[in-house]
Amino acid sequence: MKIGFIGLGNLGNKLAKSLIRNKCDLKVCDLNIRNAKSLLDKGARWEKSPKILTATCDMIITCLPSPKVSAAVMESTDGILAGMSPGKIWIEMSTTDQKEAVRLGSLIEAKGGFALDCPVSGGCHRAATANISIFVGGGRACFEKAFPILKIMGQRILHTGALGSASILKVATNYLATSNLIALCEALVISKAAGMNLTTVYQAIRISSGNSFVHETESQVILNGSRNINFTMELVLKDMNLFKSIADQVGISLEILPKLIEIFEDGQNRYGKNTWSPDIIRRLEEAAGINIIETGFPAEIEDDEHETEGYEIKP
Repeated sequence: MKIGFIGLGNLGNKLAKSLIRNKCDLKVCDLNIRNAKSLLDKGARWEKSPKILTATCDMIITCLPSPKVSAAVMESTDGILAGMSPGKIWIEMSTTDQKEAVRLGSLIEAKGGFALDCPVSGGCHRAATANISIFVGGGRACFEKAFPILKIMGQRILHTGALGSASILKVATNYLATSNLIALCEALVISKAAGMNLTTVYQAIRISSGNSFVHETESQVILNGSRNINFTMELVLKDMNLFKSIADQVGISLEILPKLIEIFEDGQNRYGKNTWSPDIIRRLEEAAGINIIETGFPAEIEDDEHETEGYEIKP
């Protein structure tokens, strides 16, 4: 199977490298060819437009920063739709709007192709080792056809239902992660202000009922001071507003979500949209007049699990 990959940012580059590492026939495309250099050095081939890439590949994977960008890559004159023909599969791995995933999928199907929304969860460090989780929305037959490629890029793969269902679950889980991050920031700052050693605080949370995936990853880069989790405040706000859109669609008013949006809007205004999301703790550090930094913690998170073949999670 010939695979095309569009969008070689922090996440997409790592997913594409898993395909190359496993000897897939891969073409790549991005706004900036420099983002593709490490992939081209390992055997991927460059294609100058999504249209040509689509016309010459059997499966087209996109991993893009926003629904607006996904739509442009799909619908522009040199976009995916212009190169689409019957039997090809489009896999949307961006974190996107559920309605947009369905709308763009319907355009693919009108051309005789197939569509899956396949957002990932678990952090860039797990994407690098192909141990990230993948949610998959779309027809079961298409899921099974795509599964041999999906299990190269991810470890735990969950078929979530119809096209668009995976996008709902992705932003719901990102909402939970963001809620946890803000709570951890408060816990770290209050513990430090109360005189606790931060290494002890980290370990106490880790072995307690307060532990979480977010604590074991993001708390470490907070304590290091790098705050580098390869995810920006701008992307947090994008995801929180996508979750808000779903809540608005179903007519349910939420209490925590508006506060999260308010906090990250303030953080983005203070520190810039490309600031790493865990640096949101600076708001509390500045208010309290203390620094949440400790020695012995890594600047970036690396996956401590060996790469293993992916498998399906069956509810």
